[in-house]
Amino acid sequence: MKLLKTKFKDLKIIKLKKNKDSRGYLAETYNKKLIGGKELVFDYKVISKKNIFRGFHFQYKFQQVKLISVLKGKILDCVIDLRKNSKTFGKTYKIILSEKNSLSLYVPNGFAHSYLTLDKENIVYYKLSNYYAPKFESGIFWNDKDLNIKLPVKNPSISNKDKNLPSFKNFLKRFKYL
Repeated sequence: MKLLKTKFKDLKIIKLKKNKDSRGYLAETYNKKLIGGKELVFDYKVISKKNIFRGFHFQYKFQQVKLISVLKGKILDCVIDLRKNSKTFGKTYKIILSEKNSLSLYVPNGFAHSYLTLDKENIVYYKLSNYYAPKFESGIFWNDKDLNIKLPVKNPSISNKDKNLPSFKNFLKRFKYL
């Protein structure tokens, strides 16, 4: 496992080391000593078809540190920095995560998170520092013109909930920052 830095403070890429043999491979997916951050206490997996967009989501109370890995398929993972006094506030970061490239993304508190699925079948695995609290969940509309996020797909499939998320300007009015 190797830790790679990004231009966003505390946003990290983790390169997994695959130990291969004739049976398959073994890869360490989490090491608290190396990754640091809050203790990750909650896991879940998401299975999605191709061209599904999920997000941008965050919890404004009981915020969640996230470690995102792809067990099968490929996704375009995207975050928005919403942290107070951050040099990258309001900026987005995108990265391809896949089973093939063995990259994971460590997302600290204060980011909105999303991803677009790129393969026929995609299995995404999350480790989180807080439990899901739908009462304190919100997000930002995926196609907000102020964010100017370019996707390789023009019309991804989006849930009704995500279609009705507020704009970045509305986020600023309601929360100012996370």
